[in-house]
Amino acid sequence: MPYLEISNVRKDFDLSGQLLTALDHVSFTVPAKAMVALVGPSGCGKSTLLRLIAGLEQPSSGTVRLNRQPVTGPSQICGLVFQEPRLFPWLTVADNVAFGLRTMEYSIRPKRVAEVLELVGLTAFAQAYPDQLSGGMAQRTALARALAPKPELLLLDEPFAALDALTRCRLQSELIRLWHASGTTLLLVTHDIEEAVFVAEQVVVLTPRPGHLKEVVNISLPYPRDRTAPEFAQLRRHIIDLLEG
Repeated sequence: MPYLEISNVRKDFDLSGQLLTALDHVSFTVPAKAMVALVGPSGCGKSTLLRLIAGLEQPSSGTVRLNRQPVTGPSQICGLVFQEPRLFPWLTVADNVAFGLRTMEYSIRPKRVAEVLELVGLTAFAQAYPDQLSGGMAQRTALARALAPKPELLLLDEPFAALDALTRCRLQSELIRLWHASGTTLLLVTHDIEEAVFVAEQVVVLTPRPGHLKEVVNISLPYPRDRTAPEFAQLRRHIIDLLEG
């Protein structure tokens, strides 16, 4: 059974009396513990779809289900990481991570914070403040905060787009490691086709607005992946052709 089910989803927005359709009858499924990337041109509804899955918006029609249950609002089974880390500047790294554990028994929070900081390699920076971190470290803190409540599904909205190329490549590899270590289902929105092919098992390709499903591309390359391999280049070219077609 699929873990995430997007069934005939449509999303309309009323802009001062004018109806704008962001998504039009989108359907696909994501298996449990899979890594899936979502790509498409700007304005095709990728971030809107993530908000629907997270329960921050409701579809105009169609359904979103997690583990066969309709999504009716936000819940702790779903974590969300944005392009900007959105850390609280007055809290330390450890306290930022602990912020997502407010429903957890207080006495066990420090242990969980320590576990996820070790997972993302930031144990030595637990007492640092956000303005003392590099961009990559701040984004790893955001990942740790999202992973701390042990979500079943982690949604990532272009989390590495604002980083330099070298840091982005390093964090892509780090994301794969975290995914394997956590056993969480991941859905990544990205404009970077190379990033999608590098990290994902499937790439969901959306059309220009209103976004609807163009194709789900299976990526069967073994991990770790070689960006210079001919098979990698062929998959990247295929996805670019889908977006340009």
